[in-house]
Amino acid sequence: MKKTIPVLTLLALAATSAQAQSSVTAFGLIDLSVGTSKAAGSAASLKSADSGKMTTSFIGFRGSEDLGGGLTATFQLESFLRADAGQSGRSATDPFWARNANVGLASKTWGSVKVGRNTNLMFIATLNFNAIGDSFGYSPAIRHIFTSNTVTGDSGWGDSVVYTSPNFSGFTAAAAVAAGEGAGGRNVAASGTYTRGPLAGALTYQKVQKDGGPTPVDDTTVLMGHGSYDFGIVKLFGQYADASNDTRRIDFKIYQAGASVPIGAGKLLAQYGRISPSSGAGRKTWTVGYDYWLSKRTDVYLMGMSDKVAGQSAGNSVSLGMRHRF
Repeated sequence: MKKTIPVLTLLALAATSAQAQSSVTAFGLIDLSVGTSKAAGSAASLKSADSGKMTTSFIGFRGSEDLGGGLTATFQLESFLRADAGQSGRSATDPFWARNANVGLASKTWGSVKVGRNTNLMFIATLNFNAIGDSFGYSPAIRHIFTSNTVTGDSGWGDSVVYTSPNFSGFTAAAAVAAGEGAGGRNVAASGTYTRGPLAGALTYQKVQKDGGPTPVDDTTVLMGHGSYDFGIVKLFGQYADASNDTRRIDFKIYQAGASVPIGAGKLLAQYGRISPSSGAGRKTWTVGYDYWLSKRTDVYLMGMSDKVAGQSAGNSVSLGMRHRF
């Protein structure tokens, strides 16, 4: 009898959960690699084992509950991690739930709203329309927008509200705002994305006046166009950004072009990017590599990058790594 009661309790809880049509999922990605790197302008190269060269490693939880009438409640809690050292965050200054931490409501008729910390719209479009994806280590597009002193603001915005429309025959619109809360101002963004068959395109805009901390950052404004076309034997990518640092009064033209070629169970990837500033040194970055899928969840990659800043010695990086999703 004592053994029967816990079993009946578990069955009752399972039945209640099923009736409410709610779910919680644990998921994540581990990216580890070995390689050598030399930053542009640096005199020495560094041999290392790294986490997140192709995709920043993370672990997360997401869930949903059917509220009836076509309305669903959602939540996301996601934390970056440095798997090479067993540490949380992308750096020691990251908040624990730096990737996403939000709750929201979703409807097939009206779209979705999320409140909390959200991945920003510019980052989503930038990773979707370049051959190397969301790689801070090797994607020229990600590096030129988010780590080359052209644009302020993190890839995730705290204190934010994001609305995403339903899909209208391939077109989706989104808008975001991050409250200033005394940190120098607010952030705003908007995007429109169209996908139909092999053709896809997007237009994104953002204005940043804060960067998630108490210290004010430079005000920056970016308008960026994105496009891709999949010919089957090759998928081509193109991006152009007009970015301005409104505080320092410097304008940046950012050009990106890339290609993905299916070969066997993997893809040959190539991406080129260039920054042309109104003041200061220009930058040119090439990345070429091969990504091979061992299964639906595991891939191995070999990537090489040449990064050249005008007036400085060239930087070069090579990484051999593996990603596993769970």
